[in-house]
Amino acid sequence: MKNLNKELTSIPTEPVGSVPRSPELQQAMASHAQGDITEDKLSAFFDAAVKDTIIQFEATGSPIISDGEQTKPSFATYPLQGLENLAGDGVVIPFEDGHSRQLPRLTKGPFNYSTYAGSYLTRAKKYANKPIKQAVISASAMSLLYPQDGIDGYPQEQFMADLIQHSVADIRSCFENGAHCVQVDFTEARLAIKLDPTKGVLKQFIDLNNRVLAHFTEAERQQIGFHTCPGGDHDSTHSADIDYAELIPLFLQLNAGNFYMQMASEKDPEKSLKLISEHLRPNQSVFIGVIDVIDENVESDETVRDRVLTAAEFIPINQLGTTDDCGFSPFGDDIATSRTTAFAKIAARIRGTQLAFDIIKNG
Repeated sequence: MKNLNKELTSIPTEPVGSVPRSPELQQAMASHAQGDITEDKLSAFFDAAVKDTIIQFEATGSPIISDGEQTKPSFATYPLQGLENLAGDGVVIPFEDGHSRQLPRLTKGPFNYSTYAGSYLTRAKKYANKPIKQAVISASAMSLLYPQDGIDGYPQEQFMADLIQHSVADIRSCFENGAHCVQVDFTEARLAIKLDPTKGVLKQFIDLNNRVLAHFTEAERQQIGFHTCPGGDHDSTHSADIDYAELIPLFLQLNAGNFYMQMASEKDPEKSLKLISEHLRPNQSVFIGVIDVIDENVESDETVRDRVLTAAEFIPINQLGTTDDCGFSPFGDDIATSRTTAFAKIAARIRGTQLAFDIIKNG
C-alpha cells in the first residue's frame, strides 16, 4: 500500500519513454539492417545516442529518466528481433492520417522473446545519475501475433501460457537490472474498443495482463504501471475518436500501482478526470498527461501548471502525478518531432508541475 499519510514534497513526474532518434542514429540503424555497417559500429552509435539522451534528460531536471528507447526498433517489436517463426502479414493498425503499422504473425510455435527490456538498462546505467524507468510491451499487444485460424500443433492455450511466462520475465528482467519502475505500454486498450464496441476484446486484454501481474507481489506491483493513449505515431492517432468513458472504468481494474494516462490532448479532460476519481483505488496513483506530444508547439510552464491544477480538483494530491501523453517517437523511424522540441516539452512538464505543487502546498 502507498503511505497516504506521508508529507508530500513534490508531485511525482515521469516520462512515458521514447524521444526522437537523431538522423545519424536512424541512418546507422538503416545501414546495419542493410548489412552496410557492423554490429560493433552500430553499438558505437547506440552508446553515443543513449549518452546524449540521458545527458539531455537529466538537464531538464526530470527526477526519473529513460534512455529514450534509442536502441529499440519500436516500443512494440523489441522482443521479436531475429525471431524466425514470424511472417510480416499480421494485424494492421490504421492511423487517422492514412498511414498504418502492421504487426508480424506467428507462423509456428513455440513463442519466445528474443530480447527482454531489462537488457537495455545495461547501457543506460553507464551514463545515468538519476533513477531509470523502463518501458515494456504488454502481453495483450503480443497476443495479437497469434493468427485467428490457429497454428497446427501449437494451440492458442499453449501460446498464451508461453506468452505469460515471457511477459513476466520481461518485467522481472527490468527490476533485476536496476529499473526504478516499469511501465507497460497498453496503447491497444482504446483501440480494442474501436475494434470491438462490446468491449469483449478489451476485457480479454485486461484479464490477460492481470494474469501477468498475478506473478508479482503487491510491493512489486506498486512499481509497475500501465500506459494508455490513442496512439502517437507521425503525429497521428489510431483511436482518439473513442470516448475515454468507455475505457477508464475497465482500465483501472488492472491490478497495478500506477497508471499513465494521456489527457493533454483530450477534448473534455474534466469529464475523464471525474471518471478516474470515481474508479481509482486507494493503492493506485494516476499520472496525468500534461504534454501533448502531437502538438509541435511547446507548452508554457503556466499551461502545464493549469493542467495539473485542473487534475488536482478531481484526483487526491497523494495519488496524482504528471507525465507526457505518449512517447515522442514510439517507432524508430518517426521523425515528426525533433529532439529539441521533445526535451523542451519535457522541461516544461517539470517546471509546470513544480509551479502547480507550490500553489497547492501554499493553499
